[in-house]
Amino acid sequence: MAAVSSRRIDAGDGTPELQWQRWLQARALPHLAPQALLPSGARAVVVAPHPDDEVLAVGGLLAHAAALGRSALVVAVTDGEASHAGSPHWPPRRLATRRRAETRLALARLGSNAAVLRAGLADGRVAAQADVLHALLLRTLRPSDRVFTTWALDGHPDHEATGRTARAAAAQVGARIYEVPVWGWHWAQCGDARMPWAQAHLVALSPQAVARKSAALQAFASQWEHDPACPHTPILRASMRARAQRPFEVVFA
Repeated sequence: MAAVSSRRIDAGDGTPELQWQRWLQARALPHLAPQALLPSGARAVVVAPHPDDEVLAVGGLLAHAAALGRSALVVAVTDGEASHAGSPHWPPRRLATRRRAETRLALARLGSNAAVLRAGLADGRVAAQADVLHALLLRTLRPSDRVFTTWALDGHPDHEATGRTARAAAAQVGARIYEVPVWGWHWAQCGDARMPWAQAHLVALSPQAVARKSAALQAFASQWEHDPACPHTPILRASMRARAQRPFEVVFA
C-alpha cells in the first residue's frame, strides 16, 4: 500500500491519472450499472458544493439518468462566487451569474433536464451554514431518492461540509446516499488508507456518457481560464480533464 500523503490541495496536478487507472483496474472494484443505481421510480439528486462539482463527481451518471428517463435534481449549495477572490475581472456577483450560466450549459451538454435548486450559501462558508442546508435537504429529499454528493473527507472544507450534511439529511429521510471523491483523486495516492475502498463501487459509463461528461466540464470556462489577479487559477487542472474521460465513475456506498 502506498504511503499516506497530505490532504492538502496544492497547485499541481496531483497523483497522475495513469497511476490511478492502473491501480483501479488492478483493484477490480465491484461494479454497479447505472440502471441499478437508478432503478425505475428513483430520482437522482446531486448535492454539489460548487458549480462544476456535479459534473466532476457524477456527470456521466447524470447523462445515463437522462438516457434512462429518470428525473434528476441538482442542489447547488453555493454559486461558487469566491473562486476568484480579489479579481477585478470576476467580482463575486458577476462570477456567480457566470457560473450559474455555466451550470445550465453543462447540464444541456449532458442531455440532462435536471432541475436546479439553489441553496444560496456563501462559497467557502458551507460549514458555518450547514443547518440551513440540512433544513433545505429535509424539505427536498424523498425516501426513494438516490443522493450523490462530495465525499466527507475530500480535502476541501465546502466539499466535506456538504458531504456530512447530505449524509445526515439522507439518513433522516431514508434516502440512499453515495459519496464521491473529487479533490480526493488529487491529494491521495493510490491505495491511500483514508479512502474507504471497502465501500467503493465502479460505475461503468457508455462512450456517449463519457463524451457528454467531457464536453460538460468544458462548459465551466471561468474555471479553466487563468486570471492574472489570481495566481491559483485556473481552478480546474489538466488532471481533471483527464479524469473526466474515465470510462467509469467511483462512488462510496
